[in-house]
Amino acid sequence: MEDVFLPIVIVGMLFIGLPWVIMHYITKWKQSATITGEDEKLLDELFYTAKQLEERLLTVERIIAADNPDFRPLSAQRDASPYDISRRN
Repeated sequence: MEDVFLPIVIVGMLFIGLPWVIMHYITKWKQSATITGEDEKLLDELFYTAKQLEERLLTVERIIAADNPDFRPLSAQRDASPYDISRRN
């Protein structure tokens, strides 16, 4: 009896259990939150807008610094930031 029962259990695990586990985790992986193409496009637009605003702020700071010698621009403080803004995923 044991000689027949063990191979049935092993075959059942191989052909039923293993595919079920694989399919379960594949569906979990597909359901996980991912970034869509539209979201990526929006992020790129926001990044571009932020860069434009930063350039404008630097321009305004240069103009003010030219008019007022006691002015200390914020860009000097921003350069000391430990974050590397140029790195992107």
